[in-house]
Amino acid sequence: MAQAACLLDQDQFSCSICLDLLKDPVTIHCGHSYCMGCIKGCWDQDDHTGVYSCPQCRETFTPRPVLGKNTMLAEVVEKLKKTGLQAAPPAHCYTGPGDVACDVCTGRKRKAVKSCLVCLASYCETHIQFHYESPAFKKHKLVKATGNLQEKICSHHDEPLKIYCRTDQQCICYLCTIEDHRGHDTVSVSTARAEKEKQLGATQSKFQQRIQEREKELQDLRQAVQSLKRSAQAAVEDSERIFTEMIRSIERRCSEVKELIRDQEKAEVSRAEGLLERLEQEIAELRRRDAELEQLSHTEDHIHFLQSSKSLCVPPGPGDLPTITVIPHVSFEAVRKCVSELKERLEYVCKGEMSKISRAGRAVGVHGCFTEGETCPLCMEPFQKKQRLMCTHAFCAACLERSVERLGLQCPVCQQALRVLGDQPEGQMTWKILDLLHIVIEYNIPDGIQTEAHPNPGKPFTGIQTQACLPESPVGHEVVKLLQRAFEQKLIFTVAATHGAAGRVIYTDIPHASSPGECYLHGFLQRVKAVLRAKGIE
Repeated sequence: MAQAACLLDQDQFSCSICLDLLKDPVTIHCGHSYCMGCIKGCWDQDDHTGVYSCPQCRETFTPRPVLGKNTMLAEVVEKLKKTGLQAAPPAHCYTGPGDVACDVCTGRKRKAVKSCLVCLASYCETHIQFHYESPAFKKHKLVKATGNLQEKICSHHDEPLKIYCRTDQQCICYLCTIEDHRGHDTVSVSTARAEKEKQLGATQSKFQQRIQEREKELQDLRQAVQSLKRSAQAAVEDSERIFTEMIRSIERRCSEVKELIRDQEKAEVSRAEGLLERLEQEIAELRRRDAELEQLSHTEDHIHFLQSSKSLCVPPGPGDLPTITVIPHVSFEAVRKCVSELKERLEYVCKGEMSKISRAGRAVGVHGCFTEGETCPLCMEPFQKKQRLMCTHAFCAACLERSVERLGLQCPVCQQALRVLGDQPEGQMTWKILDLLHIVIEYNIPDGIQTEAHPNPGKPFTGIQTQACLPESPVGHEVVKLLQRAFEQKLIFTVAATHGAAGRVIYTDIPHASSPGECYLHGFLQRVKAVLRAKGIE
């Protein structure tokens, strides 16, 4: 009995109502046992219904069963108390979510600690002892408890998978070697694992090397970002200081011009006011003498008339006033015109310099830390009609068009607003309406030297001077404005890289009609708008 007791625990002889060892055990008709006091107290609460049930299996009894002590069970409990009952395992020894259950335990399952690859069963700490103590189990292979033992059984022969087929790259049983895998290159699973571990070791070394390289690149990139931020902040501060100085310089020049105008105004006004005063005095004197002459002409005294007329008849002299020539509309128009010309020249210079600043800003980037390669990041194939965006990411033209259909007008990599930047050389685009029927676009790109964006940097290229037609209609006017934006983004033309036309400026993939008849073909304008939309122009 003592030997049997070591395999039992307190739960097997506990009352499910009070959770303690059975006291005066009774067994009801369904076979479950309880303390007599516990089951009586439970059934006393059901007297008003006349229906009594088992607390475990819920089987009902009518009328109330007569309870009798189970003497055999009582003796077993007493003997177990004397021989020493195995203590109940801690709560953490029982299975929980994600645990592997012991295949031998009955009732509440304990957590398995080992799985046997020969028995294909899992055992708790108690039931695994047979494998440790019995010579019959000494050669069994024990592993950490696992719940997928059925995966180690051949689905065709219900035999353990102990062989690895190199030919089919799968685990098989010994019966498979004489049937479906006859003549195949097979080894034991342990040998196959050793080989795979060697391969995985080499792969892992490559991974670790790649990780080190990427970590170095990551560190370099972070340093580059920090350097970029510091440089950007310094550039902002210097630019703000320089522009402030420029503004102050312009303000000083403005003050100088205003002072010059005011000084000239003051001098001329002062001179004019002196002349005004002298003119007024002369006029007053002349009026006085004129009044005296008028008075004298009315006197009847001949003697007085003759004596007074001598002094009054002296004609007024020219005086010391210069001859005054008055300009009716005096103005500083010449000064205003000079200032206006200065403004236009400044705007022209600023526009040209801002273009240089913008190009210099776009040339700054930390992505140079990586080797971009010559493959499209969407299709992972070599570029076909490569198109680069303002955010510096490049894609195949077709891949970018499909991305726009799915994601809209944004870069598939960084999600910035999509704006394609081409490699079109500098030139001019003009357009006019001809015969009220057509819109004629004129392109003129002169000869020049290829840049880094072109196939052969440093070598000359032949420019182009050509015309294109659009219908004189609302849609035609809409398309010409879109083409104007495309021209500004350098997308209309490119420098050919093929041998037949190498070094010549040619059209890109944006459709153009060289004659009026072509522009009226069905779907032509829609095709032009679709291609432009794929480049972020709509």
